[in-house]
Amino acid sequence: MRQAVLLGNPGTRRTDYLQRALAQAGVSVRFWDWRDFDLRGGAGERTEHGEWFLKIDPPRWESCALGELDGLTGDYRAALASLSARARQEKITFWNHPQAIAALLDKRLCKETLQSAGIPVTALLHTERMRSADALFEAMREKRIGQVFIKPVYGSGAAGVSALRWQQASGRMALYTCACRTAEQGLVNTGRLRCFRDPADVVAMLEELLQVDCIIERWYAKAEHNGYSYDLRVVLQDGQADYILARLSRGPITNLQLNNHPEDAVKLGLSEDLWENIIRMCRAAADRFPGLTGAGIDVLLEKGSLRPRILEMNAQGDLIYQDIFRENRIYRRQAEYIGKWLDGGGKSDGNGTETDDGRHSGAGNTAGVCGYSGAGNRERGAAASVCGSRQAAGDFGGYGTGCGPL
Repeated sequence: MRQAVLLGNPGTRRTDYLQRALAQAGVSVRFWDWRDFDLRGGAGERTEHGEWFLKIDPPRWESCALGELDGLTGDYRAALASLSARARQEKITFWNHPQAIAALLDKRLCKETLQSAGIPVTALLHTERMRSADALFEAMREKRIGQVFIKPVYGSGAAGVSALRWQQASGRMALYTCACRTAEQGLVNTGRLRCFRDPADVVAMLEELLQVDCIIERWYAKAEHNGYSYDLRVVLQDGQADYILARLSRGPITNLQLNNHPEDAVKLGLSEDLWENIIRMCRAAADRFPGLTGAGIDVLLEKGSLRPRILEMNAQGDLIYQDIFRENRIYRRQAEYIGKWLDGGGKSDGNGTETDDGRHSGAGNTAGVCGYSGAGNRERGAAASVCGSRQAAGDFGGYGTGCGPL
């Protein structure tokens, strides 16, 4: 007997809109609550009897203290390891295998994996962890780079993400960040972008931020549209780009949680050849992580050349408000996939991942991008559906911004 399970959080949009799609498709899925998860025994009941399909949504955290981020994600990675161990003993097929989720959680590992495969990414300034502002400035001086991005290795939703500009000759600097210092919790994620220009403030912020394990990336100038810089969120599922959203911003950080502007990607006016290149790059990136069926992939287009580079990959980056409030296409595709598995489609590869004969059936077919399905629809363009809402796109869904403006 085959059964399907969603491991998630009750009352969230992730859960609610996937369950709506499942109900519309006539697919029955059981629900396990993250609050009942036990690292020793796993979530819910044991699964020895029969075959199980499991989709893992991220847990929710209430903390907004960046100093707790490594510990919280460490607990999550331990939970993923527990689920992975269960799959070696029980018949479990995953939407995304826990090992693939964990690999994408680690921004450093993910980026190094892509680089080793020759896939264009926003390059790391340094592969080793930096623990002080002096070490960061020295590395920037050696590389003759005046601007970088600083990102916690673990976490999402712009938590701790910062952009630094430094004029080495004059000593002038600016730090754009969603982090703010508090007496009670140290650095917290506020969900609001601020700019610090006083060198003493910038250095103090960097010293505290670098106590969290961070990667340092080169800061590339992004392509522009109507006076905004932008990047792309590509939701790739089973080899098909089911949704593409442009994220427009006046500042350096484009996350929609920061009240930036979502835009219908078709309005960017990009060529069909460029779309094909973007989708091909995203598929190649996903293929580097065994057991990865779906991912939200953030893509930068360099200003001028429009050369695409992968910024980040998120194995749980499927919550796009502009989709769920309109067609709910992303979760409808997942419901179809789960329904097919329950009906006996596909087969297990022995590692808990699905190897359906139709996997990556969209390869070479950019007409499938963002719902323009069917090989005969190329004339309609290879970009996204209308994204008029200013609601944010949910990235990780777990790291709180509940502290509010400070």
